Amino acid sequence: MALYARYWSPRATGLAYKRQRHYASTGTSTSSLTIAIRREDKSRWERRVPLIPDHVERLIKELGTTVYVQPSTRRVIPDEKYEQAGAILTDDLSVADVVVAVKEVPIDLLMDSKTYLFFSHTHKGQTYNMPLLKKILKIRLIDYELMTDENKKRLVQFSKFAGYAGMIDGLHGLAHRLLCLGYGTPFLSMGMSYMYRNLSDARLDVTRTGLVIADDGLQPEMGPMTFVFTGDGHVARGALHVFKCLPHEWISPNDLKSLWETKSFNNHKVYACQLKVQDWIVRKDGGKFDRARYNEHPEEFTSVFHEKIAPYTRMLINGIYWDPRFPRLLTSQQARELALEGRLPMLTIADISCDINGSIEFMSHATSTDSPFFLYDPIRQIEHNNSEAPGVQIMSVDILPTEMPLESSEHFSNALFPYIKDLVRGNFEHPVLKRATITTTEGLVPKHAKLEQNIARYGNPVYGFGAKVRNPRKVLLLGSGYVSAPLVDYLLREPRTTITIASNTKPEAHRLAAGRQGTQVAPLDVHDIEALSTLVAGHDVVVSFVPAPLHPLVAKSCIQNRKHLVTASYVSPAMAGLDAQAKAADVTLLNEMGLDPGIDHMTAMRIFEDVRNQGGRITSFVSWCGGLPAPEASDNPLGYKFSWSPRGVLTAGMNDAKFKKSGKIVEVPGITLLGTAVPVSILPGFALEGIPNRDSLKYSDVYGLGPLDELDTLFRGTLRYQGYSELMSAFIRMGLLEDHVTAGAISADVSWPGLLNRLVQTNSGVMDLRQSIAIKLGLDLSDSSSNAVVDRVISALKWLDILTPSHSVPAASTLLDAFCAVLQKKLFYGPGERDMVVMHHEVCVEWQNGSRDKRSSTLVSYGDPSGYSAMARTVGLPAAIGVELILNHTITRRGVVVPMSRDVYEPTLHSLERENVKFTEKICIDG
Repeated sequence: MALYARYWSPRATGLAYKRQRHYASTGTSTSSLTIAIRREDKSRWERRVPLIPDHVERLIKELGTTVYVQPSTRRVIPDEKYEQAGAILTDDLSVADVVVAVKEVPIDLLMDSKTYLFFSHTHKGQTYNMPLLKKILKIRLIDYELMTDENKKRLVQFSKFAGYAGMIDGLHGLAHRLLCLGYGTPFLSMGMSYMYRNLSDARLDVTRTGLVIADDGLQPEMGPMTFVFTGDGHVARGALHVFKCLPHEWISPNDLKSLWETKSFNNHKVYACQLKVQDWIVRKDGGKFDRARYNEHPEEFTSVFHEKIAPYTRMLINGIYWDPRFPRLLTSQQARELALEGRLPMLTIADISCDINGSIEFMSHATSTDSPFFLYDPIRQIEHNNSEAPGVQIMSVDILPTEMPLESSEHFSNALFPYIKDLVRGNFEHPVLKRATITTTEGLVPKHAKLEQNIARYGNPVYGFGAKVRNPRKVLLLGSGYVSAPLVDYLLREPRTTITIASNTKPEAHRLAAGRQGTQVAPLDVHDIEALSTLVAGHDVVVSFVPAPLHPLVAKSCIQNRKHLVTASYVSPAMAGLDAQAKAADVTLLNEMGLDPGIDHMTAMRIFEDVRNQGGRITSFVSWCGGLPAPEASDNPLGYKFSWSPRGVLTAGMNDAKFKKSGKIVEVPGITLLGTAVPVSILPGFALEGIPNRDSLKYSDVYGLGPLDELDTLFRGTLRYQGYSELMSAFIRMGLLEDHVTAGAISADVSWPGLLNRLVQTNSGVMDLRQSIAIKLGLDLSDSSSNAVVDRVISALKWLDILTPSHSVPAASTLLDAFCAVLQKKLFYGPGERDMVVMHHEVCVEWQNGSRDKRSSTLVSYGDPSGYSAMARTVGLPAAIGVELILNHTITRRGVVVPMSRDVYEPTLHSLERENVKFTEKICIDG
């Protein structure tokens, strides 16, 4: 409490206190540099200070230094205490020669020709901070992390407090992880470190927790509670200072295995193991470990942590420094293999060192004090936040010392003060200050000159600060049709994103841009190669929603300009042929990021991977997908409506198809495809039917399902309401979908009844329309079922006004186009009507013990009459997420990419679930 009492704010007690103290200097003020303490703004939790008021007072009294302090209402020590020490409160730091801070300074707030002291995280060439270093080239930067003695021992640091806070937070997280797994423990009474007034209070709470463990014990079913510590520096010592408050027994790394296997443990205490490097690093050639050799030639060594330590660790406290030249403590693949073998009992990792993708490869990001934990599922190799689901909990807060802001600030200021005194005297040649200098106002100092190449590669101008430096993100959208709005709105949630909508339909593009800040419209004919290239060159990612045959043209422009591309269409042979060129240009061509193709692949692959990871074999796969009117809007003979041109839907119903069913290969010519429709019972409330969708057989390789002859069934199909296929098949046989120009078939004054009469006439001459249609369809009117079919066809023709004498055929080059115009006019969504998307997978699985089950995954998504259609959302959102994954560097593969791999489908599906595009999954056990 003494610490808090000393810096208690007069504001907190309601006192008015504005007096500023002035001192007669014992030094020479004219020779002192002025100094400013910057207000921290990297995180709202950042409350530390680099210099406490006591040291400010001494600088003023002893050296005659003028000290400025930027006001802050968040800082752990209130402004009044600095005023009492003699400092001047001001927002203007330009008056100071030296600026001291704790964390990185925003790039746009750095002032040239100044001297700065802060943790810059640049000296190792960290790519995310190279833009910051580029700006720093014009100032003198002294980095606390490099303030060392002649033996390279760090002199100014918060590391010990990171260890204190990391251990406390880790125990808090362990308690909640155990609770989610069904175990209540005494650890539950512990809070996060910021909840305690000081370290003494926190350690007292840990001690009390330990007393309960000693008295009541932990559940023996959990096995030995083993805590493994890596590192022997300040971080590890800080963590151990907290841990030792628990009743514990030290064991050597060599005894971990026997402790677990013999079951002879004491559940009234916990077990601790601290690793030395030689405990988990060995020579590849089997020779004796030598630390000097390891430091010089780390490539000659490998980690055995996954074999020797990880299978016997409950909580890992990681405090080691890691460099990319050295072996990792634990890789993602090693963790996966252990988990598959049931040999990864690790509950939680307190990664205090917080090296992203470092010694623990799957630690992918720093967490915040607000949300300190995430889980990593090593089998599925995904991150999630479901505490009750499988995975290893990870705590990776990167500002742990600020959870103990007052004590850590005092500790830091005590260490820094002697060197600040030299600095304000202008003694930049002091050995400690000189070793810590990365740049002067003339650029990088010689020993850091190697960073120049990193600056050249990663130092483009950006905005923001440090690890949160944020580039403007420019997206080019080609096309402005109905699926574009969800994509645009999703991407614009990120304030730094701007979107250029390029379209040859100006009114449509302007409607899309209207009211959406961050968008602009550009006229474009995609066939204009020069105009296309100019637009592509000015953006980071291109989204192509133009007709699929034009995608390769766009892709070539992207390759030429080294820009990434996202489409929602199948990979055509022409697109596939660009793979090598795209890789050579370091470009990602991400295709099939829509509904079908897109979501269908991703949800299927998730099921397949889960089954394979558990040792199962897939024997059958059936997948259905359809975009339909909602049941209440299916009020027409076809049970179908269009939001866009019907041409694509109609021609898709005439594609050849291949699939495997019940062990037999089936091939269906396009002309008879609709005649193969079968009822589909996905949900009892929907009267659905389905037809095969193109070539299903190729997906045995695409999905990695194994040899085709080992699969019983492999089928992908399209859904419609029952009756659609019968009518559309009849229209095809009657000639209404002919897609070539027939001389004389359509004249300027022809009516639909007249045209229909020509199409259905027989060799015996013009007959009664009913009889003619029956003959054209090969039906016998003496058969009641055939009669019913003809009745339905004629009823549909009447509803479409094709039998109305006054109904003229629209001008069109083909019968298909003329018929499309009729359908588009009649089959449209009215006010208040909504569409629906249905997708359904069925997967049959055989397990190693001979048992079988059937897994289903179903999506039913409805459109919003006042918002997006279901089809627009399920096509536009996956494409938008694909853009986001590229911009965020989550997708780093180059060439022609499809969403069949985990790095694409897992984050995409997680994002879709947040948008309420969710599948219902069920498992039915055979027998």
